[in-house]
Formats: sequence, C-alpha cells, structure tokens
Amino acid sequence: MQHNDPTLTDNDDWQLAWWERRLPRTQARDGDHRSPFQRDKARVLHSAAFRRLQAKTQVLGVGLSDFYRTRLTHSLEAAQIGTGITAQLQGKFPRLTEHVGLDPYLIETLCLAHDIGHPPFGHGGEIALNYMMHGHGGFEGNGQTFRIVTQLEPYTAEHGMNLSRRSVLGLVKYPNFIDALTNHDLLPSPSVSLRQVKAEQWHPPKGLFRCDEALFDWLIDPFSQQDKDRLMSFEHVSGKHHKTTHKSFDCSVMELADDIAYGIHDLEDAIVMGMVKRAEFVEELQSELEQLQVPWLSEHIAGIGTRLFSQAQHERKNAIGALVNCFITAIRIEEDAAFEHPLLRYQAVLPEHHHNALGLFKKFVYMKVIRKPEVQLLEYKGQQVVMELFEAFSADPTRLLPENTRKRWLVAEEHNNGHRVIADYISGMTDEFAARLYSNMFVPKRGGILDTLSL
Repeated sequence: MQHNDPTLTDNDDWQLAWWERRLPRTQARDGDHRSPFQRDKARVLHSAAFRRLQAKTQVLGVGLSDFYRTRLTHSLEAAQIGTGITAQLQGKFPRLTEHVGLDPYLIETLCLAHDIGHPPFGHGGEIALNYMMHGHGGFEGNGQTFRIVTQLEPYTAEHGMNLSRRSVLGLVKYPNFIDALTNHDLLPSPSVSLRQVKAEQWHPPKGLFRCDEALFDWLIDPFSQQDKDRLMSFEHVSGKHHKTTHKSFDCSVMELADDIAYGIHDLEDAIVMGMVKRAEFVEELQSELEQLQVPWLSEHIAGIGTRLFSQAQHERKNAIGALVNCFITAIRIEEDAAFEHPLLRYQAVLPEHHHNALGLFKKFVYMKVIRKPEVQLLEYKGQQVVMELFEAFSADPTRLLPENTRKRWLVAEEHNNGHRVIADYISGMTDEFAARLYSNMFVPKRGGILDTLSL
C-alpha cells in the first residue's frame, strides 16, 4: 500500500489502511512530524462545528447561567476522561493496547468531536428535524456528526475534515442506516399542526443517513465481508426502533467517556442549580447503589453524597473526582471472538456492577433534570423554533436560504435531496443564532435589514 506520510512505516501492517484519508495528502509540510491522529485532533479543534458547541445546549438551556455545562464543556470533559481511560488501559493491558494501536490523541479526537452533529436546543431540535425529515431520510445527531466530518466542514472542498479512516470509524456509534433501523409500526401519521408533534413519537432510530452510504462503504472497506455484516447487525426491540449492537474498539472507549461525563459531571450541574435535593439523592440513588455491591462505590456512596451536597465547593469537586475515578479504573478490555479484525474483536467495557451503577446515575440525571417540566418546556420551545424555520426554508428555499446553502440545495435537489441540505443548515446553528433568526423572520417589528445582515 502506498503512502506519503513520513510518520508511517511499512511495519505498521494492518494499521496503514486506517491512517488513510479520502483525500490523499498532496502537500507535505516541512518539519511536520505529527501522527495522523494529532492532525485529526487539530482539525477538530479548529473547526467551526466544534466552536459552535460553546453555544449549544447540553442539558440546560444556554444563557440561563454561566456555571453549568454546554456541549463544548461536556466534550472537553469527555476528552479528559477519555485520555484517563486510555492511560488506565495501557497500564493494565500493555500488550493488547499496543496490538490494537490504542492512541491517546485518537481517543481525545473522538471525544472532542462526538457531539458536533447535535442540533440547537438539544433533543428538542433533534426531534424537530427528525419530524420535518420523516419523508426524506430522517435526522439523528450521530448521523449528522458523520456528515460533518466526512463532507460538510469546509477544511476541504468536498471531504469535510478529511479525517483518517480510523478516526471516522471511532465516531460511528451506530453502524447502520436509519431507514433499516426504523420500526415503521411506531410511526404515527404526521400532525396537521406543528404544535401537536409529540416528542416521544418522533425519537429517531440511532444511525446513519442512507444518502451517505457510499462514504460508509469506503469507511468499512478494510474489513472482511463477515465482519462488515456482523458490525451492521441489529436487534429488534419490542415497542422501540431497532438498535445496532456493535461498534469499534475506539468507539467503545469514547462512549464510556461520554457516559461517565454525562452521568457524573451533569449531576454536578443539577446539584449546584438546586434541581436535585439531598433527600432525593439518598432515597432514589444512594440506596440503590448500596444494594448493588459495587466494589468501593457501594461502601463509600453515603460519604460521597454528603460531600456532593456540601456547601464547600472543594468537597463537591473531590466527590465528583472520586466517582469519575471509580468508573475509569474499573474499565477492562473484553474479546468478541466472532470478529476477525482487532478493531472489532476487542471492546472496552465496564464490569456488570459498575455498568449498572453508571446506568443508575444516568437515569437519575434524566429523570431529575431532563424530564423536569421546566426543561421540557425549553425543549418544546426549541422544537417549535426549529420546525418553523425548516417549514419556511423548505417552502421557498431559493428565496430564503443564504447564498452558499442555496447553491448546495440546487445541486442536491437534482437528486431529490434538497431537504437534507436544509437539515444541514439548521442543525449547524447555535441556540442563539436559531432564536435570533426565528425572531427576525416571524416576530413583527423585528428583523430589519441590519438585523438580518448581522446573522
């Protein structure tokens, strides 16, 4: 296999295919001795899609406070946890991690980039775009991440960030297509009024968009047909959309870092904002964790709870750090012998008790924060903003879309895929940009020519 990268050697055998990019490197820079994953990290960090995460909702609406987390700070914390997991695994499984080529820059890249496809207003925006795209391939945040890194981010003319194949593979949490994963028995008839769209009826299956199939085929080309088929397999879940069951080794590390950041760090936001009371924590989380018999955690959760709700900030920080450390240090590597390729054969996993414990933290945050009526009202409002913007742009795209997006729409419409370009445009907006654009378009006495030009 030919390559022009001075950091690669022919002794790297199977890994060479995973350092390839869609657009080969044509210009070598003097003195640039970075690895492929160091370059990938730089491309993510310097991308507009990454910067926009600073103004996108994580759990609570952007702008209500300057303390709690945005998508950007969540991604930074996930990256820190991801590098911690990497160091732990390299220490505990040195030969195996060397065999699979576990790399801290790669894991950091994946954690930094994993949320860049999420639209404004959190899940409200995702529900809105999936509803508006129900006849055009659907919408899902992870599928949009794949589009951004492979096509949309203008690092290159047509190949997005042009990341290495292995970095792109690590970002694919759900390796199949939305149309294949959709349980059509669950889909209701589209509502006559946008205000009657119920969120629970329009949660998308988690997967990729069928229009991106050629890029996915390129991505998994180094695998055998047997590995490809098994990677794309999914399970049928009664009363839900179908769910993929496999992912790459690197993706398994990234997903654990994401889950720990969500379950533990977002809990800190909820406590500081007063959305979770000590009595609720003791009754609904602490008591269950004590019964799980999780090594170290079950014995110490009472003391950790005391520190979490302490008025002294350093006590709370100490407790959060202890919880994160508990989960990071428990992670191990397991083997699935049904796969041939090392990147699929091995997975980073939590032992069962720790897995169940982290699930309790995530469920607690979901029920006590995300499902609160005040938060759901914000999601609903964001859902309405996104749907009405989409309805307007799709009604008269050549008139209302900005020039560059209009050009993309005209090209895509030749293949009857113009709605996907509108979804690309809206999903890339920050919460604030979408709200101001909505106000300029629909609120009387707002949106003069100067306001519109400022967008």
